[in-house]
Amino acid sequence: MIKIAIAEDNSFLVKTLVNKLSFFDDIVVKFACENGNDLIKSLEKDHNIDIILMDIQMPEMNGIEATEIIKRKYPQIKIMMLTIYDDEDNVLKAIKAGANGYILKETDPSSLYDNINELLVGGAPMTPSVASKALKMLRSNNFELPNQQNEEFDLSKRQREILEQLSKGLNYNQIAENLFISPSTVRKHIENIYAKLQVHSKVEAIQKAQKYRLL
Repeated sequence: MIKIAIAEDNSFLVKTLVNKLSFFDDIVVKFACENGNDLIKSLEKDHNIDIILMDIQMPEMNGIEATEIIKRKYPQIKIMMLTIYDDEDNVLKAIKAGANGYILKETDPSSLYDNINELLVGGAPMTPSVASKALKMLRSNNFELPNQQNEEFDLSKRQREILEQLSKGLNYNQIAENLFISPSTVRKHIENIYAKLQVHSKVEAIQKAQKYRLL
């Protein structure tokens, strides 16, 4: 099952969204929260969540602030902004905060389901108007990516997840809790990561991962 949490302050839109997701047997909505504060409190009780569908404008704590906090503490959880705003300012802030996808609330159920599945396999789904703005921002900043050499390192999906958690400053026990595995399993994965990256420390591993866009 794909485990979903929703952050949305409009109760009517929550019902609409839950109804859209109810068409799909492999999706379960575990909880819905009215703001970022409530969402973070709910995750402290149960962070066994695959994807958060996150509104931007909410009282107490908005979606961008919540995204930044959640991605720092639970980097394994995917966050998809689900909003009415597609302006460059919100898109840029959401991406910088760590959002994995950005789609508009008008998305139909079938497209929403496809976007959720794309997110789960490592994609970054975006509504076309949002993707266009993101490309424009990239071009205007003249971003230059280093040569892609990801494949030669042959990191598994789990190893990439653990590497991402390490980059957030989490320790073995925190990573184990987030990924629902034992600390000894985390330690073994890290040993294998060091061997594949040909490094000897966490700092070296993170620096190399960032250089080659492994994170």
